[in-house]
Amino acid sequence: MTQRLPTYFISHGGGPWPYMPEMRVPMRALAASLADMPRQIGMTPKAVLMISAHWEAPAFTVMSSPQPPMVYDYSGFPPNTYSVVYPAPGDPGLALRVQALLAGAGLATAQDATRGFDHGSFVPLAVMYPQAQVPVVQLSLKRGLNPAEHLAAGRALAPLRDEGVLIVGSGLSYHNLRQFGPAAKAPSQAFDAWLQAALKSTPTEREAAIAQWETAPAARLCHPREEHLLPLMVALGAAHTDPATCVYHEDNIFDGVTASSFRFDAAAAG
Repeated sequence: MTQRLPTYFISHGGGPWPYMPEMRVPMRALAASLADMPRQIGMTPKAVLMISAHWEAPAFTVMSSPQPPMVYDYSGFPPNTYSVVYPAPGDPGLALRVQALLAGAGLATAQDATRGFDHGSFVPLAVMYPQAQVPVVQLSLKRGLNPAEHLAAGRALAPLRDEGVLIVGSGLSYHNLRQFGPAAKAPSQAFDAWLQAALKSTPTEREAAIAQWETAPAARLCHPREEHLLPLMVALGAAHTDPATCVYHEDNIFDGVTASSFRFDAAAAG
């Protein structure tokens, strides 16, 4: 019987940081948490399903290329960061399975055979699986960024956890590009404290709280636009009743931001 895999919501850091020596030092705690994920999982997954904050589409759209290209969706970084390649294979069969699960839940879905890995995917994956040996399929967010729809997508995708597929929501628990540095300290701390408490409440309470995330302290200061929080909804929906544990927490990333990552699985309470 295949081991049931956890789901994750990860804060993926800033830009193409693993490829920049000057950024690897301030990101060392994040790097350590990402590098530790294979140990936590305890097996090599058959594939990773990555829900990236950096891809939105009219319907939940799944990458279907067997050899996905790269998407350098950032600007102002060194020239070498526009030629890096994360050569993990795609998995067209998994893409079809994802579509079938979403459609079975009444959710509109589509395929994209040309989409490549954006930095919400390849940046953390380059640290998690630097040999790029695990097939990866990316799933878009749905435009409108409705929390209930993304929770429902996660619930629909939950069977993948018993099929050897690691579900990872990749975003940031704080994402206000206009307010990094010391100005981010108080709002990010307040929002993070709320998020920690919400995710550690009962499964029913936490889904209700996360669906109403805009009522949290400093919510719109931390997420003027919520695309970096929505991958959490998918990971949480797929978690069902599994408890959460915080697997990464830092109080001074980007010179003032509090950020966290979470794992959801039956062993998380231990």
